Amino acid sequence: MPPAGLLRERKMGKTTRNLFVDELKQTPIEEQKLEIVERKGKGHPDYICDAIMDRVSVALCSEYLKRFGTILHHNVDKSLLVAGEAEIRFGGGRVLKPMLLVFGDRATFEFQGEVIPLEEIVVKAAKDWFRENMRFVDPEEHVKYQVELKPGSPSLVDIFKREKIGANDTSAAVGYAPMSKTEMAVLEVEKFINSPEFKKEFPETGEDVKVMGLRLCDRLELTIAMAFVDRFIGDEKAYFRAKEEVLERLREFAQEEFGDRFSEIGIHLNVLDETGRGIHGVYLTVLGTSADSGDSGQVGRGNRVNGVIPLNRPMCSEAAAGKNPVSHVGKIYNILTHKMAEAIYERVPGLREVYVWLLSQIGRPVDEPLIAASQVVLEPGTRLSEVEEEIKAVMEDELDSIRELSWRLARGEIPIC
Repeated sequence: MPPAGLLRERKMGKTTRNLFVDELKQTPIEEQKLEIVERKGKGHPDYICDAIMDRVSVALCSEYLKRFGTILHHNVDKSLLVAGEAEIRFGGGRVLKPMLLVFGDRATFEFQGEVIPLEEIVVKAAKDWFRENMRFVDPEEHVKYQVELKPGSPSLVDIFKREKIGANDTSAAVGYAPMSKTEMAVLEVEKFINSPEFKKEFPETGEDVKVMGLRLCDRLELTIAMAFVDRFIGDEKAYFRAKEEVLERLREFAQEEFGDRFSEIGIHLNVLDETGRGIHGVYLTVLGTSADSGDSGQVGRGNRVNGVIPLNRPMCSEAAAGKNPVSHVGKIYNILTHKMAEAIYERVPGLREVYVWLLSQIGRPVDEPLIAASQVVLEPGTRLSEVEEEIKAVMEDELDSIRELSWRLARGEIPIC
């Protein structure tokens, strides 16, 4: 028998859940001397792949529901954005070879004798995303599309026909709360750079942004890579002048928004730049993304579902983007672990940090994970026995709401990158 208070099986009607709560004896992230956090912005090739493939899943869900009243099997979480070729010039270059977006994995092509126009649906979803998010990318001219989706395996398709849909994989996910000051700062900076207000003030800045945050004790260093758009930059002097203006605005923003969180904030922009090297010593693009000529992208290499890549935290290896929201725990549990951790942190007093782990077992109902575990860092003076039942109650509530969460994911209401 497991020790009292550790693993407990709860039975609620036909629902069986294994809940585990334990104290985590570790130094909270805010008290650790070293923290590294990264965020890739919406023009980064990896972000583009994640965002588009999730848009594809939402589009498929909508089409399946419209035609058949149900969401059919699909997992479109494999994608590659192959960089194009461009001639970059001061005053405006040109695209020589378009980017190539490859759509991969599985989907339902035919149901009840009706053929579904998969290629048309997925390509339209991608084009719509480019139009809405990338100011200088013409999805008809600057991108080619290669659809490599295939029908799903019989066993995984059959899961959708069962009375209670089960997990389509044996997989684990982990989430945490609260986000640290460093994580929030990194997230806020990238969102500010890609905000409509910033782009109006600095139209020469592209959407391809990467922010790397390093906190040593209470000092924050932000290293930012940001593509500039060559049509707005007349020569080398104009580039460095624009770069200094952008850098000054970012310093002002950081001091205004989170200057009180750190003793000192250093911001570094496009540190590879070197004066006197002309076009070769500056970071310019034709379309505002390095994918126009320099860098390819892939699903799963971008941000975690809470918007950052937190190197000091446990992270799930599953990519949430593009997975179906009905049975694929790689998507559902990725979101739910963070949602559950946030709910526990907000509703249960006496907690410094919360980490939630969910492990599925293929075929087992999604709302009945093989184990749902919460590890908590307690405030001084708080005992685990005082909060354990409250934590389990929150976990039950969140597991009970999985169906609602799935519908929100199907409608694209919850960002995944």
